Amino acid sequence: MRTWQSFLAAGALVGREIEHHLKQEGLSHTQYEVLVRLSEAADGAVRMTELADALYTSKSGLNYQVTLLEKAGLARRESCPTDVRGVLAVITDAGRARLAEIAPGHVDTVRRALIDALTPAQQKMVAEGLGEVARRLADR
Repeated sequence: MRTWQSFLAAGALVGREIEHHLKQEGLSHTQYEVLVRLSEAADGAVRMTELADALYTSKSGLNYQVTLLEKAGLARRESCPTDVRGVLAVITDAGRARLAEIAPGHVDTVRRALIDALTPAQQKMVAEGLGEVARRLADR
């Protein structure tokens, strides 16, 4: 019970800190993660279905967030050249620039809220333990 309650409390409180920072920057956490994933892709584009899977979100929820990013000029959608049914999310130059502006503050927030609260040994244990949980659930 202690593990569960600690997980719930820490997840909610760390999430609150991250959401607060990103809200001040005009983005949701999902929008920020979309921009990160797109910026990490070799051509700045990822299929929407793959993006939804990578972010552990619904396709409709992702659609909504990408629509908001499009309205802000930070991303766009394109047809997939290899599959007529596929749609790509693509980061724009403005999206890359906005991500570069926001990323240092995001890293500082994550470090302050989570990383700095743990010793290196605790960081390793948390990463390994939660990584195992994610692997087991993702394999279902």
